[in-house]
Amino acid sequence: MAQQHHDLTDSAAGPAAPPVTGEALAGYLRGQATEFLRALRLHRETGGGPSGSGGGTADAVDAARALRRSARRISASLHTFRPLLDPGWSEEIRPELAWLSGTLALEHACESRLDRLLLALHRLSGATTVPTQTGSNTGTSAGTAVSATAATTAATTATTTTTTQRTAPRPTPDRGNLTVGAAKAGALLDRQLTLARTRAHSTALQALGSSRFHAVADKVAVLASEVPLAPHAATTDPRPLAAAAEERLTDAVAALPLVTAGHPYNAEALIHGLSPDPAPHPQDAPWHQVRLLLRLHRYALEVLHGDDAPLGVRLLSAGQALDRHRDASEAAAAAAHAARTPRIAPATAYALGVLHADQRHEVEAARYAFQRSWQKQTIGTGTS
Repeated sequence: MAQQHHDLTDSAAGPAAPPVTGEALAGYLRGQATEFLRALRLHRETGGGPSGSGGGTADAVDAARALRRSARRISASLHTFRPLLDPGWSEEIRPELAWLSGTLALEHACESRLDRLLLALHRLSGATTVPTQTGSNTGTSAGTAVSATAATTAATTATTTTTTQRTAPRPTPDRGNLTVGAAKAGALLDRQLTLARTRAHSTALQALGSSRFHAVADKVAVLASEVPLAPHAATTDPRPLAAAAEERLTDAVAALPLVTAGHPYNAEALIHGLSPDPAPHPQDAPWHQVRLLLRLHRYALEVLHGDDAPLGVRLLSAGQALDRHRDASEAAAAAAHAARTPRIAPATAYALGVLHADQRHEVEAARYAFQRSWQKQTIGTGTS
């Protein structure tokens, strides 16, 4: 792991890096603040919300994405390089920027989750069309209450076959039942996630019109011209702070169960996934934390190197694997939540159970991909 740490540092630092001071951080923050204000102006010109059923235009979607992007980068930089900034100011604005980016991300997350789940249902059921909302009843059956545990347990055997033969799916004895329930499961997911997206859309609109947001925008407007650096920042090298962010990342990766992730499918994790407990999956949190730390490391490199930050193929592929891990984990949770809907038909619950197990397999495949990209020399051994 020490050698791996040096490899990552060397790829980031590059040859003969020139002297760097806190002015590099100030320039980066001014640039991101300018991007934030440009996106805000575009959003106001379009007159729409971020996206969704409210009818947001493509420009409005782009504006919301740019707002999230800039807010994330400013907030992350304030966290990583906080010793170089005025502490009172940075601690006041950083959580507000995190609130804004998180609020604006909810609607897109619901939309992406729905697309992912409907495409997975289409693939697993072998249907000729992607399941969509048909306006019919979702399969409620009086007196029939099937829990998520029963549904997913019944689906486990079928899932192993359907998820490992995606390139050339063959009919199985349970394919008929899955096809029957897939349309109703898709309609149920469509209704639940569309409702969640609509609520997220309303929440985003309310946030963008609130006094809280206007206070954040005012602070960012000031940041575009004047960065409140600490008195010693002009002569302080920020690279040790960036190296500390990298160290936190490598330490978090070292704590991951990479031996388990060395296998494409983690049966132990799947067993946990069948639990009726609606709490987040116990194995997912450390991986989500690594994803956040990887993002902080990337943004720290942007501060030091600007748009030419040498991220490297391994860093990019690792980030993509962790993004897939997050998406599949949240999709599995949405399928499990839908399977807990009271009085759904057994075929619908069965399809949702297969879908849940399929997404948990995708979680494990993403962990395996991360392990391969992060430690190419030690596949199958890992660290614990």
